[in-house]
Formats: sequence, structure tokens, C-alpha cells
Amino acid sequence: MKPIIAIVGRPNVGKSTLFNLLTRSGDALVDDAPGVTRDRHYGEGAWNETAFIVVDTGGLLGADDFAHPIRSQVDQVIAEADVVIFLMDAKVGVSPFDREILSDLRSIDKPVFFAVNKIDSPQQEVLMTDFYSLGLSRIYPISSAHRYGVSDLLDDLLRILPVPAAPAETPEEAEMIRLAVVGRPNVGKSSLINRILGEERLLVSDVPGTTRDAIDTVCSVNSRSYLMIDTAGIRRKGRVSRKLEKFSVMRALKSLSRCDVAMIVIDAEEGITDQDITIAGYAYDRGCGCIFLLNKWDRVDSDSGTVRKYMEELRLKAKFLSFAPALTVSALTGQRVMKIFKHADDVYAQYCLRIGTGRLNRIIENAVERNVPALHRGRRIKFYYATQVKTRPPTFVCFTNYPKAVHFSYRRYLVNRLREETGLDKTPVRLYVRQREGRLKKRVPSGRKR
Repeated sequence: MKPIIAIVGRPNVGKSTLFNLLTRSGDALVDDAPGVTRDRHYGEGAWNETAFIVVDTGGLLGADDFAHPIRSQVDQVIAEADVVIFLMDAKVGVSPFDREILSDLRSIDKPVFFAVNKIDSPQQEVLMTDFYSLGLSRIYPISSAHRYGVSDLLDDLLRILPVPAAPAETPEEAEMIRLAVVGRPNVGKSSLINRILGEERLLVSDVPGTTRDAIDTVCSVNSRSYLMIDTAGIRRKGRVSRKLEKFSVMRALKSLSRCDVAMIVIDAEEGITDQDITIAGYAYDRGCGCIFLLNKWDRVDSDSGTVRKYMEELRLKAKFLSFAPALTVSALTGQRVMKIFKHADDVYAQYCLRIGTGRLNRIIENAVERNVPALHRGRRIKFYYATQVKTRPPTFVCFTNYPKAVHFSYRRYLVNRLREETGLDKTPVRLYVRQREGRLKKRVPSGRKR
């Protein structure tokens, strides 16, 4: 395993900016408001050909309701880290919070590097004076935003960073399935992931909007690896006013673009809302495999007909995702939570399926013979051949003489025939109709006007 570097400090000292610099990404949200980061955020970095894992953490000793759970998250990070970077703010100076954090760090048996951020040039190093009163042997003046002094910090840090052992040769592992957990605020997305992981990996609160960033976590179930992506709750556009929350929603939507299967979490206690269906539409538009999870089922007064009632309502409101499996679960009790992965495996297998060209053309040919398309201006619509152009999701192109004349209902008919013949009953299927290429245009005799 790669060595782990944890970045800790008070709120708004620039931890996320340093994380983005070390990982060469923009994965961590950055804002002038303190307390933006709440969950711990992992990323991969490298310096002088040495690879490592960087962990961004929430600001310690914040003055909000999340101070205690954030502290618990940071303690877990420090426990698993090989090296800790304690970041302070030159513009604010030494605060009582810095001294309290420093007192805690003195008791840990791990290397700690002390850095003062927001020093953009040698002239600003005069701001370091107050920090020498902390009695530290070495303090690094750096600027996460402008890279000043960061190379000196990393050069010294790498000298003591443990070198990971070469991995033993193992058979090629199954491809990791990327699962994005999406839904409205406070439907139990983070609780669901914590239940799966068996630890308080993500912050959970009754306050809507606790999760602000897209948090990636790797887990293994039945010898198969999954990347779990927790996302911020997606509100209606009219209710998204703050800049930070807008960025959180954008990150959640971006997560749908990089996942294989979207797990759409619905609060069963509140029922199926219009916003739940809107979020499902976002996943459908991005071509994700989808699974509906009716969470908090332990709070529903269930009887023999309750599940059927919920499923009928879901299928009625989300007709465009009629193929998506649906499951009732409880993140609190663990009810049917592990069954999610069986559904995820089934959806992913179909999501990546490729159909042979010969078989595909036989299916389309039989479908057209069974139900001939309507005439176009008195002429027959001919389907010449079909091909699968991509997977994830399975996408097909049919070439015909009059593509614009093929009604959407007939395309839907062809898709349904493909689903029946190939078993693609749990994944989105895309089918496009194109003009046949390579047709010779009629030649115009010389001397005659066009």
C-alpha cells in the first residue's frame, strides 16, 4: 500500500488547497468560508517519482454542530497515516486552537511536519515570527495557492516516508465497479455507505446537506472491489442559493458521469417525491446503470401489500427507468443492504455486454419482418445493417434509407426486441438510426443544369 500523508489543522487554513496541489486535481472543494470540508477526502499524489496517498480532513475545533464528528474523523485519519502535516495560517497568526491541536499531536508516535500557509514570497516570511513561540524545531513557510516553499516541505517529508513493499504477483482482479450513491439531502446516503463499510467513514447528521463533496471509498465484497462515491444531496434548483451548495450539486452530477451504476436512494418514510424522479432522470440522461434503493424501510408500516404499492408508484412515476431494479433497505438496521451488490453485479454485467454483429443483425431482421415499419411517402423503409458502437451502456446504430422517417415508437419497439433477445433487462440501451453511408449520388449528365 502507498504511504499515507494526512493534512490537519483549523478550519480555513488552506488544507483543501494543499490537497489539490499535491494531488494535481481540483477534487476538494475550496471556499473562503470556514468548514467547507467535513468528511475525509483521499487522493493520489507523487513527488520525485514517489507515489503516496493524501488525505484532506475537516477543520478541527470548528464552532458548529459538526465539531465532534469531524474530530472523530480526523483521529481516524491520524491513526492510519504514516506522516502528518499540521497546517497553520500566517495571516491569522497563532491561535489557541493551534496550540490545542499541537498539544494533541505531540502525543502521537508519528512524524509531524509543521507548515505555515499563505506565505507567498520571501518578504512575507516575517509573518513566521509568532509561530516560533510554539517551540518547534522546524517550521516550513509555504503557499498552497502559489506553490511557494512546498518543494522544500515535500523533499524533507519524502526522506522519512516509508517505501511500500513491492506487491506480490496475484491473478488479475475483477474490474472495479464504480457505484455513485445519489439522492435528495438527508435520505441516508452516507449512512448507507457507513453500514456497508462497517465504520463511521462518512459524517452522518439529521442536518440536510452534511455531505458537501463527492467522497470516494473502496470496499471489497465477495472478493470483488467497488468504488463507493458518496455525493451531496441534490435539491431542486430553486432551493440551491449558496455558492458552496451549487458547487456540491455540480460535483454530485459530475459523479454520475464517472460511475457505472447509480444507486438512487429514496426516503421510503417520506415517499417518492418529484425530486427523486428528477434525480433519476439525471442518471438516465448520463447513461448510468441504475438501482432504486427505498431506504429507511424499518420506519415504514409494512404489510403484505406495502412493497407492491411502493413499487407500482415508482414504476408509474419513473417509466423511463422501468428496467432498473428496486430494493427496500434500511441503512440503520442493515436490512437487505448487502443484497445491493448482487443487483449491482447483474446491472454491471449487462451494462458492459457486447453483442456479436451477426447475432445483432439477425435480431433486427427478425424484428422488422415481424413488424414492418410504416411507409414513408409511399416508399418502404429499409434496414440495411446494425452494429454495436459502444458499451456502458450498450449502444447500437441501425443504418436505413430514411432515418428521419423512423418513428420514436418504432425505435422503442426495436429496443424492446433487443432486450428480449439478449437479456438486457436491467441496463439502459441506446439505439440510433443513421443514413446508410457510401451510397452513390446520381450523376448529372454533362451540359445539363442541376
